[in-house]
Amino acid sequence: MKYLTSRNPRLVVAVVLAASLGACGLPRSGPTKSEIYAGSVQKKGDAFVVQVDDRVTRATAVTPAFGFSDAFINAGKVGADTINPGDKLGLTVWENVDQGLLSSSPGATSLEEIQVDSSGFIFVPYAGRIKAAGNTTEAIRRIITERLNEQTPDPQVVVRRLAGDGATVSLTGKVGTQGILPIERPTRTLSAMLARAGGVTVEPEIAQVTVFRHGQKGKVWFQDIMNNPKYDIALRAGDRILVEGDARSFTALGATGGQDRVTFKSQSLSALEAIAQVGGLRTSTADPTGVFVFRNESAEIANAVLGRSDLVGDQRMIYVLDLTQPNGVFIARDFVIRDGDTVYVTEAPFVQWSKTLNAVMGTLSTANNLSYLTQAITN
Repeated sequence: MKYLTSRNPRLVVAVVLAASLGACGLPRSGPTKSEIYAGSVQKKGDAFVVQVDDRVTRATAVTPAFGFSDAFINAGKVGADTINPGDKLGLTVWENVDQGLLSSSPGATSLEEIQVDSSGFIFVPYAGRIKAAGNTTEAIRRIITERLNEQTPDPQVVVRRLAGDGATVSLTGKVGTQGILPIERPTRTLSAMLARAGGVTVEPEIAQVTVFRHGQKGKVWFQDIMNNPKYDIALRAGDRILVEGDARSFTALGATGGQDRVTFKSQSLSALEAIAQVGGLRTSTADPTGVFVFRNESAEIANAVLGRSDLVGDQRMIYVLDLTQPNGVFIARDFVIRDGDTVYVTEAPFVQWSKTLNAVMGTLSTANNLSYLTQAITN
């Protein structure tokens, strides 16, 4: 039994060595900086690892470009009095005879809600079938007056355009009231129609408005409609308007305040804002020299970043931000995060070393207890 006791120091050393060798298997939030660099193209990996500077920031500053085509922008406002198939008209006729065409006594005769048929015609008693679509209410008034004048002396005619379903648009998505609304004098532009529908129900900063028209579509930021008059386009019958929130997102991992898939809160998002959006760097574990942005970059931008011209197809890029550099925070503020990016913050080397020490000390304590127990048994 003394032979076992004499071997106890060797047992302790073996346990310590095993714990040290097993330190690489300790829990952690992801790869270390050295492991990321080991996967670079320079080291036979498949990703380009690039330190971000002002030149890289400028080359990668790409944000979604929205806007309406000239076909949308140059379309004039629809005439408020122009009649369309499906509209409804109100008609009032005054006759100055006791036995009129439309009434047996002098005075006014009202014909309410005369529907314009799909061919664009209406029927008025004693005036017959009249082409209404494409005409104004004044033109229709003159036609009816001329036809009735042949049968009753000096008729007085008033034609009103009612809110029918001839010139309508549909609104769906994040608006106060979804549905089909008529284009009327106050609602002939995009902003006016959105206001009639109760406005947008998402944050204006991330609201996107898409208009579908005759097989074409255009998309703009809601704020651009407010700030740039050319995007407040005139509407056309049959337009479909969709309002939705910005669907772009990035993924935050590693030593940050939170690990999650995060949606954009503004039209453009910097790396610094992205980090702040998930609670900042975790002060107890984060390495501010190891902030990485993983992205599949187009060949055009990758060539510009790397100073090359031979790359073809999307490239795996890993951008490195060092917040401890004198201008590191400024660069992180200017570096644009894009849809689908992964923002990863490595743990500080001290954290892994601390975990290793804790594992070793815990193993030594277990070994000492085991040695004490062995001695107690042998004695």
